[in-house]
Amino acid sequence: MRTSTKKRLQYFVVAAIVYILGFQFIPESLNYDGSIFSLHPLLLAITGYFILLPVLYWLWVIKAGKQKAWKILLALSLSSLCARYSFPQDIAQYFEFIMYLRYPLIAILLVVELYLMVTIIKGLWGARKLSGDPRLHTLTKYQDDEKKLLLALPMAWEPASWYYAIPKFSRKHNQALCQLVTRSRLTSHWLILIGACFAIGSFSYYLLVDWSEITAFILASFSFYSIIFVTANHRVAKNYSVYLDGDKLVINNAFWSFIMINVKDIKTVNQGLWSKADDKEQLMLGRGSHANIELCFSVEQTYLATMGQFPEKISKLWLHVDQPEQLLNQLKSAQQSTNRPSDR
Repeated sequence: MRTSTKKRLQYFVVAAIVYILGFQFIPESLNYDGSIFSLHPLLLAITGYFILLPVLYWLWVIKAGKQKAWKILLALSLSSLCARYSFPQDIAQYFEFIMYLRYPLIAILLVVELYLMVTIIKGLWGARKLSGDPRLHTLTKYQDDEKKLLLALPMAWEPASWYYAIPKFSRKHNQALCQLVTRSRLTSHWLILIGACFAIGSFSYYLLVDWSEITAFILASFSFYSIIFVTANHRVAKNYSVYLDGDKLVINNAFWSFIMINVKDIKTVNQGLWSKADDKEQLMLGRGSHANIELCFSVEQTYLATMGQFPEKISKLWLHVDQPEQLLNQLKSAQQSTNRPSDR
């Protein structure tokens, strides 16, 4: 696991622990007896919420992952929300602005949901004519505008999930050169996830229906709807891990992350055996401790992780594929075709 990914996971674990402890041990009322020790739990919570977690987010998520600085607002906003519900009422009232923000946030969510529905309908209709992955069209359109790209890519994942989940929509997809070795391509893995979606949806509805029927319905619907994403994830991993789209090499790390590389930017393609233990910072796609293909680039490429929200710049990529020799030959052939001068 790369350091940036490891630190991101470490931050989420620490944040969960800090917030859970805050809700458990902060007293419901402020009983100040003149001694600072009476404020000890509250002071620790303030330090954890507004000093420790933002600092860790800055170091472990933004700096380690080379993310935008404005994302520190996400950590501060979450801490403010938790403070509103976990701090004593005398202090929590100062975070009441979070409650006032809920109405514009609800309005924004409704607009987003409406836009999402329009996107789904347009994506489904447009899938009849698209010659490939809708995400690639979005990446090509906004690749020179990072802000628009970060907003557009998650939207593109929605029609892309239907495109891959329904075989009829992807029947004209480019043939794969080979497949990454991943769990997601296994039918057993897909069936387990399908069962988990049904189980979580049914169980969450059973637990919440007496408390809030609307909430229970929303969570259950979300779980059942996830079957589309799970199916897309399986079909991508099984059929479309590595393929050529014109002069672009597309590598799907299952469905949640991918990279599109101009063939001209591939400096060398090597077949061999490379161990993750030798270079833990090197990005490797495919399950296992060893890679069998190495791609070196003449220009830095962008790996779009987690639905494009955590882009990473890389100059080299390791792959563990099922047919390394076939991939090597196909890429060299593609490079020769790209470099060959066109007839006039």
